Amino acid sequence: MAIVYCLHIKEDGQHIAAFLYIGSSLGVVFAGDYFSLFAFWEIMAVSSVFLIWYQKDKESLNAGFRYILMHLCGGCCLLVGIIIYTKSTGSIGIARLEPDLAYWFILCGFGLNAAFIPIHTWLPDSYPEGTFSGSVFLSAYTTKTGVYVLARCFAGADFLAYMGGIMAIYGVTYALLQNDARRLLAYHIISQVGYMVAGIGVGTGLGINGGIAHAFNNILYKSLLFMCMGSVMYMTGRRKLTEMGGLARFMPITCITCVIAALSISGAPGFNGFVSKGMVISSVVDAHKPILELMLILASVGTFLSFMKLCYFCFFARNYEIDSKEVPLNMQLAMGLTALSCVFIGFYPKILFDILPYTMAHYHPFTPSHIIGTIQLFMFASLAFVLAKAMVAPHRATILDFDYFYRMGGRTLVWVCNVPLSNFRLKLQLFCSRAVYIIVRLGKNPISILEILAAYVYLRITQGLRYLSGYSSSEIYDENLYRRPIGVGILVGIILLFAFALIHFIF
Repeated sequence: MAIVYCLHIKEDGQHIAAFLYIGSSLGVVFAGDYFSLFAFWEIMAVSSVFLIWYQKDKESLNAGFRYILMHLCGGCCLLVGIIIYTKSTGSIGIARLEPDLAYWFILCGFGLNAAFIPIHTWLPDSYPEGTFSGSVFLSAYTTKTGVYVLARCFAGADFLAYMGGIMAIYGVTYALLQNDARRLLAYHIISQVGYMVAGIGVGTGLGINGGIAHAFNNILYKSLLFMCMGSVMYMTGRRKLTEMGGLARFMPITCITCVIAALSISGAPGFNGFVSKGMVISSVVDAHKPILELMLILASVGTFLSFMKLCYFCFFARNYEIDSKEVPLNMQLAMGLTALSCVFIGFYPKILFDILPYTMAHYHPFTPSHIIGTIQLFMFASLAFVLAKAMVAPHRATILDFDYFYRMGGRTLVWVCNVPLSNFRLKLQLFCSRAVYIIVRLGKNPISILEILAAYVYLRITQGLRYLSGYSSSEIYDENLYRRPIGVGILVGIILLFAFALIHFIF
């Protein structure tokens, strides 16, 4: 569907980067050993950065460099963990890991791609700066591949369960604060991946099924949301919610499909998100984790609230100055097919259940309590939006994230290089130049060491070290330097040899 969406693009490089990205992601999925996984993991990082750089502006260039640097750091952590694991176990086969040093390095490498807090900042920084089609591909592969490898290697880890809850709350909170439409969607990737990570952390059959099913559904509705916002930007050139509004009458297909995607990601009954999100929350309830359950429910309320904000201010708010038209047919077709998939799985989830890792005989998504509870949450969120619309309205403020601390750390590193290290370098150069002068002078006249030592003591008392630093480079290597008579040197040598022989004879 993403390929259909970008058929009108004539730039071959974008298509090549997208196919490399897709292929390497599938390579990670089918890898049977850690070194094959690592190779595809790095190809995935390198190929995906071109989907950002092909936007060809200053912001995308800078964001792409930050993106690839963070992913290379994550790849280094993964490689270190793989080497430690291979050395300690003698195996390179992918298997469930037990806590040790390799466990934490590999978890850090996988966690960066899954956008763990606080190593998530590459995602909202880079995805909004990609090309219209590139962001669709980016939303589908990197984080979901991270979820997949977590399910293979870390299922049942309590750390993952609560990290998922933190991601769900954190992502939706920041999404509510955004004015940039694609940045809002990027933060919601973090929030939705939190549900997947939580399900995998619970570790039961229902939890892992829920995490994988939510990854599958998220690929559909999140790609559709990026298609819709990409279409709006493609036709209007606007990306801020404060600059949009009233587009429903100009872009009806985009509006309808965006509303379907919003209901899907929010987990409304009859849409695919309702099925998989219910599976994750049910697994948390069965595992008796009430705090995590509350976190995921609050994130659900925030999700519906933030997508009411997105749809309202993009398509329904009054804006008589805007003008547009519907996107090309291939883009409409891609959005329509993806929206149809979201609805189809929402009404007929068995087609999804049949391909999940564990059997789903004992789970029924359409229970009255589940449907009524979800509707109640939506009614509460709708009321909150109506009463507090001014508070959630888009604004032009800059929202700081954890990358603020990374940038401060970078400034500190630059200061350390420019001031203390630079001063040390200058002092080391001065010391080396003086040492070279002394060595050259002694090479030409060994007896002068007595003069140097005497002059050093004298000048330390009187004038400092001006004697040693007062020679230019030409003077250091001057062949006409005054020499003592050779007989004095021979005499000193004889005395030293006699002393050495005497000491050797006595001892």
